[in-house]
Amino acid sequence: MEKSFYFNVLDEIQVEEKNVELLAGNTIDNSYRMITFLQNLLHELRSLSAKKGFASHEEEIYFFKKIKPSILGKLIYYNKVYRIETTCPFHDGKMHNKYFSRQLANLKRDFIEHICNSDFYRYYRSGREDRDSTYFRRGNINYHDGLNSIVFEIDPEFSTFYDYKIARILANELLYSYLLSKINPDEEVDGLLLSSENNKKDISWTDSKNALIELIYALYASGVISHGKIGIRKISLVFQIVFKVPIGDLHHSFHRMKSRSGSRTMFLDYLKISLEEYMDKDL
Repeated sequence: MEKSFYFNVLDEIQVEEKNVELLAGNTIDNSYRMITFLQNLLHELRSLSAKKGFASHEEEIYFFKKIKPSILGKLIYYNKVYRIETTCPFHDGKMHNKYFSRQLANLKRDFIEHICNSDFYRYYRSGREDRDSTYFRRGNINYHDGLNSIVFEIDPEFSTFYDYKIARILANELLYSYLLSKINPDEEVDGLLLSSENNKKDISWTDSKNALIELIYALYASGVISHGKIGIRKISLVFQIVFKVPIGDLHHSFHRMKSRSGSRTMFLDYLKISLEEYMDKDL
């Protein structure tokens, strides 16, 4: 696998999303364009993996645990947004709100029935890595586990089945934020909806998403916002709105931070040093 393409592919998605935003189209058109882009990207990755393979077991695991689920998750998300928007019978009003509230209820029910109670979901959420070789290397599907029938439809040369399960988790998180914003427009997250409204703001987050997540959790843990009575998800929504950046898997990223080697608060350490250096300039 060509590492230059392999490791930069997620950046390509962000670039395309920003390009789509600049077109100022509607959500249906924008979603369709992203569906086409992501489908082509997956096809290209499938061809490259068949031709080049993976340089090591670690690279294969990283691809099926991180890279492919991120792409497939967004493809599932944009496809669902397209289907929801093209079947919505009303533009606004009570019926509009009722329609999206029903979609949110369906999403929650699907999450409870098919995702949150599984052993794999707990494994993934806890940030564990001890079974990665089983879950994220091809040819290890255990049919004795009574898996979902979709396992028979996947390409065994380009899937471990569990990459699909992570994609579903990521897509559900994006859909949750999208549906909340449709029910409560004041909480709209531009980067997730590809909205043409308010997308020309000059404020943007230019550091890593992990840095932003570290800041969000620090504010949440310290209880300095609304006397600590506001949840972590709502705080993250505020930052996503302000900076136009979809955070994605908030909790899993935090669990990875907890197991960092060296400083677990690299970004907060950097802020402290930067502020002290700035203060010293005035002395």
